[in-house]
Amino acid sequence: MTSTETKSAGVIGDSPLRPDGTLKVTGEFAYASDLWHDDMVWGVTLRSPHPHARIRGIDITEALALPGVSAVLTAADVPGENAVGLEHLDTPSLADGVVRYQGEPVALVAADHPETARRAAKRIRVDYEELPAVTDPRRALDDDAPLVHRTRDDNLVRAMQIRRGDPEPTAPVVVALDFEVGMQDQAFLGPEAGLAVPDGEGGVDLYVATQWLHVDQRQICRVLGLPPEQVRLSLAGVGGAFGGREDLSMHVHACLLALHTGKPVKMSYARDESFFGHVHRHPAWLRYEFGAEPDGTLVYAKADILFDGGAYASSTGAVVGNGGTLGLGPYRIPSVRVDARGVYTNNPPCGAMRGFGCVQAAFAHEALMDELADTVGVDRVEIRARNGMREGDHNITGQLIDSAAPVAELIETVRDMPLPPERPQDDLDIRDLPGGASNTTHGEGVVRGIGYAVTYKNVGFSEGFDDYSTARVRLELTAGEPVVTVHTAAAEVGQGLITVEQQICRTELGVERVVVHPKDTGVGSGGSTSASRQTYVTGGAVKAACEAVRASVLARAAAVLGRSDLRLDGEKIVAVTGEVLAGLADVLDEAVEETVEWRHRPTHEIDLVTGQGDAHVQYAFSAHRAVVDVDVELGLVKVVALDTAQDVGKAINPDAVIGQIQGGSAQGMGLALMEEVIVTDGRVRNPSFTDYLIPTILDMPPMQVKVLEYADPHAPYGVRGVGEPPTISSGPAVAAAIRAATGKALRRVPVRPEHITGT
Repeated sequence: MTSTETKSAGVIGDSPLRPDGTLKVTGEFAYASDLWHDDMVWGVTLRSPHPHARIRGIDITEALALPGVSAVLTAADVPGENAVGLEHLDTPSLADGVVRYQGEPVALVAADHPETARRAAKRIRVDYEELPAVTDPRRALDDDAPLVHRTRDDNLVRAMQIRRGDPEPTAPVVVALDFEVGMQDQAFLGPEAGLAVPDGEGGVDLYVATQWLHVDQRQICRVLGLPPEQVRLSLAGVGGAFGGREDLSMHVHACLLALHTGKPVKMSYARDESFFGHVHRHPAWLRYEFGAEPDGTLVYAKADILFDGGAYASSTGAVVGNGGTLGLGPYRIPSVRVDARGVYTNNPPCGAMRGFGCVQAAFAHEALMDELADTVGVDRVEIRARNGMREGDHNITGQLIDSAAPVAELIETVRDMPLPPERPQDDLDIRDLPGGASNTTHGEGVVRGIGYAVTYKNVGFSEGFDDYSTARVRLELTAGEPVVTVHTAAAEVGQGLITVEQQICRTELGVERVVVHPKDTGVGSGGSTSASRQTYVTGGAVKAACEAVRASVLARAAAVLGRSDLRLDGEKIVAVTGEVLAGLADVLDEAVEETVEWRHRPTHEIDLVTGQGDAHVQYAFSAHRAVVDVDVELGLVKVVALDTAQDVGKAINPDAVIGQIQGGSAQGMGLALMEEVIVTDGRVRNPSFTDYLIPTILDMPPMQVKVLEYADPHAPYGVRGVGEPPTISSGPAVAAAIRAATGKALRRVPVRPEHITGT
């Protein structure tokens, strides 16, 4: 991957052209699957067909005998420790003695052609003894449930409890519900891919699509038994991520094959393998109860949340943390009782996905807010505004909300946006109706509904995690022209971070020409591109490094000019009076470079008994209004409008902010209507985009987007994370609109046609 440079103007608050944008829309951008090396071989993974089985033996003889095959590897060939994981080292890089989910990697093949490698993989003979599997997470903690990991006493990954206020609260109005959320896939368009190149000295260079270079490096080093200086990672072109690239996929496998064969190894998953090669969003089962005064003011809330973590822990512990601490929504609630658990099963592993524990909870708490509103006879917008958090409130873990919390303003803003026109009685265009061009209806049986949701999300890593990013900024003269080079390991996964880094450098140093160094492990960690954190944390690091560079330049200028009342203005050294004293070329006789490791204010672990504590660094709030047309006879839904308001603190790049909000809204709508990995008895039934449906451009409705900018005084430039909140509030708004149209409770998403028709 080459460095990225633009000369176009663009400081904080502008929307400059993305340097990778034109290449992506014209098809010229090089993604990880486009990587090539002249003498490379191809790697393929053999995966388990069973959800749970003992491996009694593996015979690779026939596979090795196939012409063109250069290696066949199993767990016995792992030179280091055969265990990786984000939070728990419980995931073998290759199955060793047992498989715990369908699709678990068992063996690797390298060959001179991908088809040869696939044929060889089919010749590997694995003797499996099928074992009892736990596939219903609601039974995973029963005494007679099979153990997913026999080294453990039970199938519990993490349990969290939150207790606040009256332990035995009562209220004159009580509403309750059960809700279920299906398994969603990140469905990024660029499947897992990478290229591992041995260096001839026992080390390896890996070019890979990922979200977190340094945590990948740490895990790969563990498996290979090599120090970090011998395992170098560079970011390849990423075709979307959304959490699904936080865990390892082909990373270790490609490196193992490269070191074993002595040749570069390319691995690129097909779509069906991608469904098995990364984690998914946790399915969830939720039971909620709200108690309120007759006017709808909340008195207490109870919630029991169960997440299916699948076969390995991944980030289930953190998802439980988010689901528990944020699981009652952005509301003031005096008394709280929340229990959140994540369990192991023999289903596909689940981990990070946009919204991270809050998405599942939002469907339940927003459905119950609607029910409460209807029960007490209060408007559904008003009940949210009445109970919504405000700056100065404390949330359910007792943490002070010490910056803007405009819940009422957000929900009232979307309410007041113009509604789409009513469907015309004459001159109907069937493409605008449920079912579209399939001509299922001409308007008969079609009912319109409007739904609302407001939610919030933490930004950055929480509960005491050491969350930081590193930035190296260099200012030098090239052919007499000032050039800034910014180097971070923060992954650009399509969100526009490269542009943000350039904007910050231009703002802080006033230099137009900014080069973004390729993302690699040659600089300190940038942390994960997740948790809506990169503009905040890596942006903070780049800003701090720029400030250090500026201070060094001004110190040099002070020495040259013999005065200290100086500031940097554009590419000139200026006195505080405004007098231009020199140009950068006059004082910059050699490059100035500064590296800064930057942290936001600390978070803290929560109390294990009460669940109280300052768990999160920041909160971001959003609201949606959905308008849907529903064919109540056929169960088909057309989203007519999906309008939103969100507080972003400061729009560093307004166009990118709008893009993030629109994209996040599409994913939330997809979960409400169509996206679900169907798992039956531990087996995935729909690992393809033929059967796993995602919204297309024809499914996305017009969106009115209102961006609020209430600066967070604790954050660089006042920013708040942008990418996740729209995914959280959009889905519940769509589900609410369908309930409004049909009059049905609809306590499960995705909402299927049979849920609407009752057939």
